[in-house]
Amino acid sequence: MVKLGSAFSDNLVSSHKVRSKQKPDELPWWAGAGRALMFATVLCVGFFVLIWRLFDLTLVHGREYRQLSDNNRTRDVVRHAPRGILLDRTGKPLVRNIPQYRLIKPCGAESIGECVSFLTQDEGDRLMRSGGLPAGQFVEVDYVRRYLYGEATAHVVGYTGELSQEELSSDYYKSRNYGLGDRVGRMGAEEVYNERLRGRDGKELVEIDSTGKILRTLGRQEELAGENISLALDGALAKAAADAFPPGHKGAIIVTKPSSGEVLAMYSSPGFSPDAFTVGMSQAEYAALISNPDLPMFNRAIGGSYPPGSTFKIVTSLAGLEEGAITKSTTVEDNGVITIGPFTFPNWYFLQYGKTEGIVNVVKALQRSNDIFFYKAGEWIGVTKLAQWARKVGIGAPLGIELSGEAGGLMPDPAWKKIRFATEADKIARNDEWYLGDTYHISIGQGYLLTTPLAVNTWTNIIANGGKLCRPTIRKITSLREEREQCKDLGLKKESINIIMEGMEKACATGGTGWPLFNFAVSKATGTPADVQESSPSAAVKVQIPVACKTGTAEFGDPKNRTHAWFTAFAPIPEQYIPDDIKATENYIDGNPEISVTVLVEGAGEGSNVAAPIAKKIFEEWFSR
Repeated sequence: MVKLGSAFSDNLVSSHKVRSKQKPDELPWWAGAGRALMFATVLCVGFFVLIWRLFDLTLVHGREYRQLSDNNRTRDVVRHAPRGILLDRTGKPLVRNIPQYRLIKPCGAESIGECVSFLTQDEGDRLMRSGGLPAGQFVEVDYVRRYLYGEATAHVVGYTGELSQEELSSDYYKSRNYGLGDRVGRMGAEEVYNERLRGRDGKELVEIDSTGKILRTLGRQEELAGENISLALDGALAKAAADAFPPGHKGAIIVTKPSSGEVLAMYSSPGFSPDAFTVGMSQAEYAALISNPDLPMFNRAIGGSYPPGSTFKIVTSLAGLEEGAITKSTTVEDNGVITIGPFTFPNWYFLQYGKTEGIVNVVKALQRSNDIFFYKAGEWIGVTKLAQWARKVGIGAPLGIELSGEAGGLMPDPAWKKIRFATEADKIARNDEWYLGDTYHISIGQGYLLTTPLAVNTWTNIIANGGKLCRPTIRKITSLREEREQCKDLGLKKESINIIMEGMEKACATGGTGWPLFNFAVSKATGTPADVQESSPSAAVKVQIPVACKTGTAEFGDPKNRTHAWFTAFAPIPEQYIPDDIKATENYIDGNPEISVTVLVEGAGEGSNVAAPIAKKIFEEWFSR
């Protein structure tokens, strides 16, 4: 044995010897087979985690991650479709689509989404041609409307507006696949034919790199332009109508084709610029437009209800002749005024000039707009039957034009008055009984009676087309079948039409009330265009166009005693109604009426002085072509 010395204790050696002799069943649990078991368990758990993660990535969330991956390398680029063009009846565009370019680019490394900036047309064209855009940027092309006739056609053509977030969330727009930024028709034909005018956007799938640069096009779904639609409007005539209306006045003009009810022109004053809605207006500008007390966006032609004044005498004549209450030989002596108890009912001619017109029949009554004759005619017809005929020609209910906002007007009768003044307070203030004076007022287009300019034009057309009630339309009618479907034959006696036509012809001839249309004629060029010199007086001849018309001057309870000025007319008239002195000239136009014109100027005075000159300018535009 080697002795190590006192520095090494024997106890240490002894202790070492004891540990080395420990039995196997006294080893720790983690030693030996336990160690192998623990390693195997950890390995299994690790594999399970890996397999579960693989399952989660490929099966549970596989589609989502594949989409994210695809989105990192592909992008859908919208290709906007142009909206269909609205054309007038001659094929000329009423609107135009102007390209609007937008530069789309990432908003920044820490931003989500894209930033949009608008480009001019020149900038957009240049960038699209060059293709040298920075990574991640591209040019998107959309279209905005321009309205070529402005206010002249605003209430018929309408305008477009962008959908709000609230509208986009509605089922209607969801079901039709509208998206953010899409525009829809808000008024007029743009609204009526929106789904046909609306194009279907296309889509382009492009591959991009990590910087967002477009590498190649993977596929494209072509955009589909909207349908072009022809309207009944005549653009040049609509402009002439708007130009003829006196500035600063409120009112409306309706020009239609009597045989079909097609609207050739419709103007409401004051108007508005439809371009303001597509170019964009400030919140202050929009608020000023909406709060304007003159209501520029209100379509007075179809939505305004007014007493029609003497234009209603056409309806009174028709009801009297059809009911047999009057005939062509029926006469009334005009003494200037009818007195019933304390109430007087004067003729306008006596009221203004202190003169009377002697013996008057229905033709002269229409020619001179004689109130006395129509007071008595209304009395003989009876207000109940008069109301029935008024409703038969379209008064008291909407006529059914496609445009929104049409009013029906009001045709009163005794039953209506009892309902109208049904409360005790009303009965005390105004008796609910119907008086003869009420009938007198209705017979000349006053009292409780209210109509729209469109309704006045429609009953004018009934005389012009020989007894058909045609539903007004902004749609261009292209066949006789469509025209027949548009109109309903009222079964009127031909004699009734002839008598009223004769009276209306005389109203626009010497001695009538429509003096601005006396001897109405237009200049017609002779020879071929190459042969005609505008400066030569002999290059054109005057061609007479006989016009049938009715004037109207309607009181409306104005504190200043102002009156609405009405005028309704059609031309030309059939040959049998043309006076012999015109036939002797041989330079005249006859035949079935081509157009009818109805003019209303609110609070402007007499129809003959104010409204008739406007109609004359419209006739000049039409017949000088």
